[in-house]
Amino acid sequence: MLSNKQRSILEFIQRYFDDNGDAPTLREIASFLGTKNLSTAQYHVEQLKKSGFLQKSPNVSRGVSLSDRNTVSVLGYIAAGKPIEPIENPEVIDLPSSIKLKNNHSYYALIVKGDSMVDMGIVDGDTVIIQNQFTAENGDTVVAITEDGATLKIFKRIKNKVVLEPRNSIGNYSTIIPKRIEIRGKFIGLIRQN
Repeated sequence: MLSNKQRSILEFIQRYFDDNGDAPTLREIASFLGTKNLSTAQYHVEQLKKSGFLQKSPNVSRGVSLSDRNTVSVLGYIAAGKPIEPIENPEVIDLPSSIKLKNNHSYYALIVKGDSMVDMGIVDGDTVIIQNQFTAENGDTVVAITEDGATLKIFKRIKNKVVLEPRNSIGNYSTIIPKRIEIRGKFIGLIRQN
């Protein structure tokens, strides 16, 4: 289980990769942490390396990279219906070869509770694979945190409002118009438990 600080460092490294195409230095990680102490940054990088989230080339200034592995951590549950609070319950699962992870992104998995996304083929009990990111485009299926909790829905921007749409033509699910929203990731695939 990652600490909040380790998770924020991993997210910082991912954003840095996305923005710059390479890794931050230990000095830049330390600056992100609000310290000039490189050993603090080094400690957290080593912990993330031991956990399998990072790789580090020795004696290279920008030698940190996100791990090349086809596993993700299942972090809990996500509502496909009424939003619920996520439950932290991590375990590492292997992904099928059909789901390809990019080295310069981080990923996690959540177990679906509910049936508001069945028209997309996402059913209760599925494990959804999520690319960790904090932005969304119209039409993306996202993990969103609203004032009511976490939910898996279609992200839409209509005029000046953000709406979260279900995908269940026979269910009684309405569009969510959140007062507050944080995007926590984008759906990229799923694993169905038989």
